[in-house]
Amino acid sequence: MSHKIALNFEDGVTRFIDINAGETVADAAYRQGVNIPLDCRDGACGACKCFAEAGRYDLGDNYIEDALSEDEAQQGYVLTCQMRVESDCVIRVPASSEVCKTQQGVYEATISGVHKLSDSTIALSIKGESLSRLAFLPGQYVNLRVPGSDQTRAYSFSSLPRDGEVSFLIRNVPGGLMSTFLTSLAKAGDSMTLSGPLGSFYLREIKRPLLLLAGGTGLAPFTAMLEKIAEEGSAYPLHLIYGVTNDLDLVGLDRLEEFTRRIPNFTFSACVANPESSYPRKGYVTQHIEPKHLNEGDVDVYLCGPPPMVEAVSQYIREQGIQPANFYYEKFAASAA
Repeated sequence: MSHKIALNFEDGVTRFIDINAGETVADAAYRQGVNIPLDCRDGACGACKCFAEAGRYDLGDNYIEDALSEDEAQQGYVLTCQMRVESDCVIRVPASSEVCKTQQGVYEATISGVHKLSDSTIALSIKGESLSRLAFLPGQYVNLRVPGSDQTRAYSFSSLPRDGEVSFLIRNVPGGLMSTFLTSLAKAGDSMTLSGPLGSFYLREIKRPLLLLAGGTGLAPFTAMLEKIAEEGSAYPLHLIYGVTNDLDLVGLDRLEEFTRRIPNFTFSACVANPESSYPRKGYVTQHIEPKHLNEGDVDVYLCGPPPMVEAVSQYIREQGIQPANFYYEKFAASAA
């Protein structure tokens, strides 16, 4: 039985490889042209030491303490020359993709749908045969090349791949290069090129309650994460707080409602910052974080939004005197023409 391994390099590039039963991660990587750090192959030098973020595996007992200590192994460090997996795994490699002689994938696709959800948000779907080979960790992003130019824009996936199709939530920036194309020129069948996947903001193995905080189109990576959770289930409570500036910026609420039906322990709330809003819940995301959501620190916090929001949430959590078990965040800023 084969499994899939996600190798996350320190420059943000992710490369997926297939591994056969009984094969070491190092052998599988080299077989597929990924030269991860390696020297002795005998578990004696420690050159291939990486960190396993998710998955089940066996390290055997043929390596020495100088290469990997018992304490390191308990923390999740592994020697890829000894590591044999028992499930899909995510491994952090302490080297760049360039050093390891690999690169991000490039995919050709066509637009299958463009929908203006509001004055501030555009939903884009693209489809192509090459996307049937696309793999990414929920929460990651790709660089989409703006048709007719040599420039790219980074967007998080808002869905998992389905039948060679993926989707994005894109902020409609007045004068923005991609926004102008999508609102004025784009039509079904137009070609698009994407490269990736990229990014260290992605769903880890769920070991405790989650607090998900989204600002504007920062909702996109969370809907991809929630699709994955809906497929696999979770024994822990999950709560998402989604904040926007104005009433018209609220999009995707029906999809979040659907997730509450598919994921029994998932709840969400939305809020609008504009004090003149007609939406029942007003204010910023930080005003709607309740003590139970932070669970006295036994919580993993995921945050995606504009830089001021990320900084405000970080400050708020510090002021509560709470240190979350893990705090993952991604900042994004709009690009004009």
